[in-house]
Amino acid sequence: MLKTVSNQTAGHSDADEHQEEALLRVQLAEFYHLVAYLGWTEMIFNHISLRVPGPEGHYLVNPFGLHYEEVTPDNLVKVDIEGNLVGTSDHPPNRTGFALHGAIHEARDDIHCIAHTHTTPISAIALKEDGFTYDDFYGAQLYGRVGYHAFEGVTVFAEERPRMIASLGDRNVLVLRNHGIAVGERDVPRTFWLLYTAQRAAEIQCQAGMLPGGNTGLGVDVRERCSQVAEELIAGDAFAAKLFDAMMRKVRRDRGPLWAGDTAPDRLR
Repeated sequence: MLKTVSNQTAGHSDADEHQEEALLRVQLAEFYHLVAYLGWTEMIFNHISLRVPGPEGHYLVNPFGLHYEEVTPDNLVKVDIEGNLVGTSDHPPNRTGFALHGAIHEARDDIHCIAHTHTTPISAIALKEDGFTYDDFYGAQLYGRVGYHAFEGVTVFAEERPRMIASLGDRNVLVLRNHGIAVGERDVPRTFWLLYTAQRAAEIQCQAGMLPGGNTGLGVDVRERCSQVAEELIAGDAFAAKLFDAMMRKVRRDRGPLWAGDTAPDRLR
């Protein structure tokens, strides 16, 4: 099992940071393949970013032009906070696409991994004036944890950053109205869990909206309790990691090695 890796590296040596980055590269590449496996991709677009160890403020992100299923630990691109390439790569970074990630990473030291998607259910919720209703099992877990940002155009311009960060506040889910969603947490497993929760909430809300009759609403006290329990679970070290590892075992059982030299299938035997 690949252990959950923290990006907190104060006092670590260069060798420690190099080893930690190598583990983070594997985990982030796995995240890309998991999102592809679940059908949440948008062709070659969208990004999942991850802070790497060290004081430089560098981040890993997918190479622009590759499908999520083509991402490997080695071809992940390292960029600075503005999305500029650090080092060398056979593939360019998508600076425009990274603008959203860079804005959040720069403002929130507690967020190390950010996933941006606009699946059909997520985009449908982002289009509705009320956004999430928080009345189903998954939606209730998001109560009080979601910010909403008005659509200002296809790209995030420099002058938009302060408004977007204000919309996010101290929350970990940002609905980009008329667009999609961005979720961020301290590591890959927690970010996946939060993204899964938002995706399921959107799917159920869309499905319920197609059925006749009114929905059974939840009171604020129940929503707050569900949200608090969800936050407590994600704060622990094991819950999200167990979910992520289990899903990666399933992906590899179904698809085999995910890239050349992928030795993780050996751990399934």
